[in-house]
Amino acid sequence: MSSFALDKSNARIMGVCSGLARSTGIDLTLIRVVAVLVTLAVSGITLPLYLIAGLVAPQR
Repeated sequence: MSSFALDKSNARIMGVCSGLARSTGIDLTLIRVVAVLVTLAVSGITLPLYLIAGLVAPQR
């Protein structure tokens, strides 16, 4: 497992999900589906965390 960094080559919005998938080895599609489901279930915290990660994390 490598350190987390945004992956702009597979990005749809900011590269957070693709960076997370790359650093954990989990399938990118699974990460995106879980992110959408978590956003729908707990919308108050997910979007701000996503934006913070997208702005703070280094790019790969």
